[in-house]
Amino acid sequence: MTDEALVDRMALPRPDVTAIDAEEILLAHYSLSGTLAELGSQQDRNYRVDSDRGRYVLKICHAAYEIRELEAQNAAIHHLKSRQGAPRVPKVIATNDGREIVVLTVRGQGYQARLLEYLEGHGLTELTYLAPASVAALGALCARLAQALADFDHPGLDRSLQWDLRRAGPVAVQLLSAITDGAARDRIAKTMVMAVRRIQPLAPSLRLQAVHHDVTGDNVVGHRDARGHIVPDGVIDFGDIIRGWLVGDLAVTCASLLHQADGDPFHILPAVTAYQAIYPLSDEELKALWPLIVARAVILVASGEQQISVDPDNDYVRDNLDRERAIFDTAMSVPFDLMEAAILKAAGADVAAPELSGWLPLLPDIDPAGIAYVDLGVRSPHFSAGNWLNTDMDWRLLARMATENGTAATRYGEYRLSRAGTAKGQATCALHVDICLAAGSAIAAPFAGRIGWKDQHLTLASDTMTLHLDGLDLSVEDGAEIAAGDSLGTVFGEASSLGGLRVQLCSVAGLEPPLFASPRAAAAWSVLCPSPSLLLSPQADAPQAETAELFARRRVHLARSQKNYYAAPPQIERGWKEHLFDVEGRAYLDMVNNVTILGHGHPKLAAAISAQWLRLNTNSRFHYAAITEFSERLAALSPDGLDAVFLVNSGSEANDLALRLAQAHSGARNMLCLLEAYHGWSAASDAVSTSIADNPQARSTRPDWVHAVISPNTYRGAFRGPDTAANYLSAVTPVLEAIDAGGNGLAGFICESVYGNAGGIPLPDGYLREIYAQVRARGGLCIADEVQVGYSRLGHYFWGFEQQGVVPDIITIAKGMGNGHPLGAVITTREIAQSLETEGTFFSSTGGSPVSCVAGMTVLDIMAEEKLQENARTVGDHLKARLAALIDRHPIAGAVHGMGLYLGLEFVRDRTTLEPATEETAAICDRLLELGVIMQPTGDHQNVLKIKPPLCLSIESADFFADMLEKVLEEGW
Repeated sequence: MTDEALVDRMALPRPDVTAIDAEEILLAHYSLSGTLAELGSQQDRNYRVDSDRGRYVLKICHAAYEIRELEAQNAAIHHLKSRQGAPRVPKVIATNDGREIVVLTVRGQGYQARLLEYLEGHGLTELTYLAPASVAALGALCARLAQALADFDHPGLDRSLQWDLRRAGPVAVQLLSAITDGAARDRIAKTMVMAVRRIQPLAPSLRLQAVHHDVTGDNVVGHRDARGHIVPDGVIDFGDIIRGWLVGDLAVTCASLLHQADGDPFHILPAVTAYQAIYPLSDEELKALWPLIVARAVILVASGEQQISVDPDNDYVRDNLDRERAIFDTAMSVPFDLMEAAILKAAGADVAAPELSGWLPLLPDIDPAGIAYVDLGVRSPHFSAGNWLNTDMDWRLLARMATENGTAATRYGEYRLSRAGTAKGQATCALHVDICLAAGSAIAAPFAGRIGWKDQHLTLASDTMTLHLDGLDLSVEDGAEIAAGDSLGTVFGEASSLGGLRVQLCSVAGLEPPLFASPRAAAAWSVLCPSPSLLLSPQADAPQAETAELFARRRVHLARSQKNYYAAPPQIERGWKEHLFDVEGRAYLDMVNNVTILGHGHPKLAAAISAQWLRLNTNSRFHYAAITEFSERLAALSPDGLDAVFLVNSGSEANDLALRLAQAHSGARNMLCLLEAYHGWSAASDAVSTSIADNPQARSTRPDWVHAVISPNTYRGAFRGPDTAANYLSAVTPVLEAIDAGGNGLAGFICESVYGNAGGIPLPDGYLREIYAQVRARGGLCIADEVQVGYSRLGHYFWGFEQQGVVPDIITIAKGMGNGHPLGAVITTREIAQSLETEGTFFSSTGGSPVSCVAGMTVLDIMAEEKLQENARTVGDHLKARLAALIDRHPIAGAVHGMGLYLGLEFVRDRTTLEPATEETAAICDRLLELGVIMQPTGDHQNVLKIKPPLCLSIESADFFADMLEKVLEEGW
């Protein structure tokens, strides 16, 4: 086909075939009738047909397309049907007289029609967010399809098509005339020129074969995996099949992914990795991939603009144009060389490094071995109490070290804590080195090259490398050619003062590299910007954390039953207030850590514990002030009469001891508890733990002395609503009567004062009051498990049981008592405490140690000083209102539970049946992690977000969490 004919075909509008026309075609040629719905298309007219015989797609194209082109499409489908491992494809439906293609005329215009099976499945195009698993699955699908087509041949594959990336340059030229915005037209034209220049030298090495050339979200369908991610497994349109570049097929797929990348071009990399694992591309093909993606982006935008000009009523094209512009903008947001390096690394290919040997010293008068390097990473001992948030802290630390050592430098490849943030693309990895040294120090050229000088920034460019320097008092002229070893100048600054020299290397001529890269882009940028350690010493390179290798070691030596958050967890090495930091400088809002009630890294607590540890730490049988003072303070916080304190190390120990106290005091063994509850891991506390999320066999393996009653879950329980106390109590009575009939008495009843394990659901009003009365009438004791929900977390109450208007016989607490230091307590009456002496004395080696008691008292001091209970109330109420607003907009959000900063957001698939959205909740948590929020599910169905952050949570952080959660619910997971 001539270029002129191709241009004419590119300008065709969709066929003028109405739904009524389509009904007549279906009836006449296929004896088929049904309900029709038009499907979008660039230049075809497609109708979905829902009939008694099944669902089909009627495809109508212009007669300008040759019959052999359509025959090639059908033949490819038949070929794939016969190939093991090929993607699902639709069946071609023949006419009444056995034809697969119908030539017809409608209102004097010639067309060709085909009928295909409608391939069921979920599409990808309308998703705003595509999970990495889905991105990888699309890359794998593209590879499987190309592999299955490798031995397919047909004369109709040799065709002229505007989407053929081999013709991208000429096609773009023809399409540009449709773009009326001159600036946009020039930008698109220049972009295509850059792409073509990179493709042309590689073109002879690019393999040719039959390629689908349109494996995009529009043309694939899939199924949802266990976490709700769409896994594409079927291909529905073969209109662009050609004999073309194999790598062009993947380029089309990757370009389509950019509209779901949220501006991040690295979003495509899982697709590249997955493709390469199935149908490997050569290094030349991998190098051509990004320029071809850019070329595809140009053709998409230009074709969309051109099609709108000839078919202004084509809503499909108009709707797609915004996506195509987003694809183009994302493709142009990064240098070609950077994406080439990223793609090669993602594919596991070797990335060639420039030859950099034989360089002369940059600092001719300074011994590289004498340079001291300052640690500015996440684990640096120089950082504490948030001091890294001071804007000049890095420089101050560098200058201090230089004052002490003469010359000091930062490290290349270091993920700087000072640049940490919750944003996914936060640039934290240093691509340069800053040197603090005496002003006037000599700086020499390490290699020969041309000088560039602009805005106090010097470049020394050779054929293979450019040296970037800042902080110089220049001694050479702009544009000068200098030899290796020649003077470049001296470090700027007054005599006897310290100056600063910034050093960076870049292998791409003319590129102004950033000083920092995001963790995702760091590996690729390190190819373009090699380490200045070549000019200094190996110590200039920061050691790199091997997070995956460390996790593998953890899995080898840590017991499997001791689980971790996330399948591929970040390596968290620092905390500050309500944020956690991983080794790559990514900050995460910690919305799940109820252990650190004050927040992470509190300096006053750290100082108090350190001072006490230096002074004394021993067991509680010694006499020292801290144990007395802490016990007094706990008793003062408790209701009158509860003034006997046992100090232990955890909530499990506290609940275990409370059960033992109840049994010793009552002389009975039977304990009443709730279903769906968790109280600890010790033998006794586990016995009364009935949550199947923690132990799937919990309900069938309880000992005979444990009697569990139905959980008073007012949202999804047997009785729903706040006024259901009587209903739930009626279910308790038969259990108590059975215990009475057994004649062995009742030792007590244990439950959380707020139903924490189910997501902070308040118990129905009056429930505890009545059940406490019935238990006490039988001589039993009432244990309030406040481990999770007490100690100011509810905001409106210090103790959870206050909300129910009751006073327990025993209080158990732990979690936040020590802000992460192992500390727990049991508070009861003197009479009950003395009952334990019938079984012997009580002793916990480290429970109530001097350090533990000081930790506990300091936590109480800080809670009062910083008004953390009031903050829990104010911020918690604000956050609960934000979460409640989500229910009106997102059907999956079923209810918000709790109060203060113990909240639960429950996800359901159906608000009537309350079917738990278990897999979706897990996927939502994973997506929140990507967005910088630590969140985990809770409840027997694992469908409730357990929201229990440090009590220092700010309004701004609460809003960030709500905003990110809303983003997930709107965009998908």
